[in-house]
Amino acid sequence: MGVTVQFKDQWGADDRLFEASWRAVQGELKRRALRRAKGNQDQGQEWLSATAIKALLFFRRSPERIRDPEGFLFLVLDHVFLDSLRRSKREGRLFDHSIDLEHDHLAVLAAPCASVLERVECYERLEHIEAHVAQLPILQQRLFEMRFVDDLPYPQIAAELQVKLPLVRKRVQLLRSALR
Repeated sequence: MGVTVQFKDQWGADDRLFEASWRAVQGELKRRALRRAKGNQDQGQEWLSATAIKALLFFRRSPERIRDPEGFLFLVLDHVFLDSLRRSKREGRLFDHSIDLEHDHLAVLAAPCASVLERVECYERLEHIEAHVAQLPILQQRLFEMRFVDDLPYPQIAAELQVKLPLVRKRVQLLRSALR
């Protein structure tokens, strides 16, 4: 019980709003994800996990911009679904082996936690990453956000940063190493 109280005190009102909104629509979100995944449990769970991470980060970063928290979660799921389709199409043309590392890492963080202890450990890992990212130079923070939060493709990041594609890949690789 002390862990739960500490958890709620540690995380602010934004996190409690996210948690309450998620609990209210979790069943329907899961049904929608499974419907979009045509019954594929793994794919549906992957989309739900990505939705949870992206929504939580947005709740923390810009809570004032969210008018309908429950509806926002469905919007994020739709975006995750569309991003997945775009990524699948891109990977059909060019397969990037480095992407597997980030998804494995995110899957560990986004996997549903069975116990309170596992849940606290997941949040602690996220908090640890957030603290490390906050200590990075602004350019690396921007790169982190573009690649891991916004899930932008490497060519788009290269265009926005006005650098060559191999340099973006190298910088992301170095960023991953720094965060490990």
